[in-house]
Amino acid sequence: MNALPNPLAQRAVRQDGALAAPVSGGDQLARRLARRYRDRITGAFVLPRREGDYAPLPADMPAPLMEALRARGVDRLYAHQAQAWQATAAGEHVVVATPTASGKSLCYTLPVISAAIQQQAKALFLFPTKALAQDQVAELLELNQAGSLGVKAFTFDGDTPGDARQAIRLHGDIVVSNPDMLHQAILPHHTKWAQFFENLRFVVIDEVHTYRGVFGSHVANVLRRLQRVCAFYGVSPQFILCSATIGNPAQHASALIEQPVTAITESGAPVGEKHVLLWNPPVVNPDLGLRASARSQSNRIARTAIRAGLKTLVFAQSRLMVEVLTKYLKDVFDSDPRKPARIRAYRGGYLPTERRAAEREMRAGQVDGIVSTSALELGVDIGALDVVVLNGYPGSVAATWQRFGRAGRRQQASLGVLVASSDPLDQYFVRHPEFFQGASPEHARIAPDQPLILLDHIRCAAFELPFHDGERFGPQDATPWLQVLAEEGVLHQEGARFEWIADSYPANAVSLRSVADGNFVVVDRTQGRQTIVAEVDFSAAALTLYEGAIHMIQSVPYQVERLDWTGRKAFVTHTNVDYYTDAIDYTRLKVLEAFDHSPAGAGSAHHGEVHVARRVAGYKKIRYYTHENIGYGPVNLPDLELHTTAVWWQLPQRALEQAFDHRQQALDGFLAAAHALHIVATVAVMAEARDLQKAVGSGDGAWFATPDLNGRAQIRSSLGELDASAHGPFIPTLYLYDAFPGGVGLSAPLFERREDLVRLARELVQRCDCRAGCPACVGPVLAADEQNDTPLKVLATRVLDLVVAL
Repeated sequence: MNALPNPLAQRAVRQDGALAAPVSGGDQLARRLARRYRDRITGAFVLPRREGDYAPLPADMPAPLMEALRARGVDRLYAHQAQAWQATAAGEHVVVATPTASGKSLCYTLPVISAAIQQQAKALFLFPTKALAQDQVAELLELNQAGSLGVKAFTFDGDTPGDARQAIRLHGDIVVSNPDMLHQAILPHHTKWAQFFENLRFVVIDEVHTYRGVFGSHVANVLRRLQRVCAFYGVSPQFILCSATIGNPAQHASALIEQPVTAITESGAPVGEKHVLLWNPPVVNPDLGLRASARSQSNRIARTAIRAGLKTLVFAQSRLMVEVLTKYLKDVFDSDPRKPARIRAYRGGYLPTERRAAEREMRAGQVDGIVSTSALELGVDIGALDVVVLNGYPGSVAATWQRFGRAGRRQQASLGVLVASSDPLDQYFVRHPEFFQGASPEHARIAPDQPLILLDHIRCAAFELPFHDGERFGPQDATPWLQVLAEEGVLHQEGARFEWIADSYPANAVSLRSVADGNFVVVDRTQGRQTIVAEVDFSAAALTLYEGAIHMIQSVPYQVERLDWTGRKAFVTHTNVDYYTDAIDYTRLKVLEAFDHSPAGAGSAHHGEVHVARRVAGYKKIRYYTHENIGYGPVNLPDLELHTTAVWWQLPQRALEQAFDHRQQALDGFLAAAHALHIVATVAVMAEARDLQKAVGSGDGAWFATPDLNGRAQIRSSLGELDASAHGPFIPTLYLYDAFPGGVGLSAPLFERREDLVRLARELVQRCDCRAGCPACVGPVLAADEQNDTPLKVLATRVLDLVVAL
């Protein structure tokens, strides 16, 4: 016998190793949708069932652990689990990058527990979220109880009571935590963890594909500090890393720990048949290329699947869309308050107790439909699902397959549907299904030596242990950085030794996500009492908690009456309205320094540092179901600012005067060209769309351009106000910038490929099926030829022709 359905076992397979017969109707639903909505499906393909590749339990595995596995229904391993056992036994650092639900947890659980039983060795597990950490501890406890192994596993996070922390430090064999706690609570207090560090044998890092960009760059520096502290205690732990499928697992894992790794990428787990549909909403205005909303189509597909008795998960791109879709599904399936709720929303910002309750209901099969943000993209076990609907392309090929992988976790036939929004990247993928089917997952990128990040962590490391002159921090000679800190007065140099002398606690001032400190709490004052009902991270607060906003929790609307920005509180009351709100925001850039430049056709291309300011200027009230705008409101909040890197193109005024009849044409052309360049740049460097942003403005930040309802450019002053004309020299600038402080390494490769990008953008615009321009090539266009002006499609091509050598 192999496994029965449980978190550690290998999911339902027959005794002979063949896959059990499909028990869901995912395949039947796929065929039904393909017949009924043939005109909306641009791509349909099937990933066939695959038998498992098995290996016997290792002969050198401790007998108690082997008995515990058999008690849990596991009497053999998948081939990749056996490979991981052999590699770890040989002392190698390992990264396991296999698909969702392939049993990656056993790859690190078995060697860790074996070492704990035989050598009293300790292990540190790092997960990106608390939910994953709690899942893992529950699985470890179940395995421990099945064999009476005596291995103690504890969660150590921000919710751990103070009186329990000392016991965990002294008695924990496996401590399950997250990078933030390692950074702020464990490493700065390593002397309290001396016994743990002296016996630390393994460090397990799960979901390493999430450690990319700024977050990943910070985590790589935290791991440098961890290895430095370990060396102080005379140990060199072995790393076991796990990842969803990414394009460079070995390279990325090696970059994180700065040591060679053995990559295991071939899964031996059986896989059920998976149907994938690419769905483009129907055209509602052929002249303008406007389509029905992805929201309406996702709602339709989810209703069909739930009515067919299939467990369904809908992924939405924002918290607001989660609440809107939840409301629509609840209106259909939860209209009777006497019956248990069949539809659940799941997203960040809910209180932990509410999220845990939702997870329990999902695992128990009490929920038929779930609407979630990316919060459920990672490997939290939420039970068997049949259908996954993506309301919009999630930004990367890797994330798409990760989300589709949430269905069929018990090897039944499953269905994944990608519903394209009007976003140009969505349209690119559904119009090129062959590209999507053959596209390799993205490469994860980090830049741990980015100066601001590096200095922050050398400061933290100096607090933890003194530095010596000539000591290296990663590949960097730390001495110049230490001298900077000595000049700041936080370090004192005594001979060849640098000692920390400041009163401050540096880790508290360093956020691993490079956002301002302090989440906002949402306080309900409806009943005259103040009750905290939700939490919102800083970066989302300006877009969701402005005064007048409708903030929804499990589709229940609350109106924001007052926002205390300094105190990080939003005061709300329960309300009954027939609309939701959406923020209106603007972005302007100012060039700070150019690192490099080159001729670009009649103009020039540049790579350098820019200052970005984002302002929320107001909000729209949008009626449910009809989605008509029924009003506006002002917002008065501080700008969100960041320094980052960008690539940009400019044309001299003489070239503009020769190519365009008037200034408005040039602005329209730049705005449309920026849209096309953003599409191809995102695909070219395999970036996530949110990591790379576009803007059009002046190089000095004096003005910037935004589209009006007709897709035409409006000039706005640096204050965000409409401005009839741009004062001073008219040199419009087209920017593509990294959307994180300090950059995430995207602008440099974009500058290197600048000519290719412009040619690809030109090809995208010219080959688009539309007549005058549409959202898939040049951006929102509601009245392309309203005044017999030159179409945006022509203007965009004209700009792109001017900035490339044809």
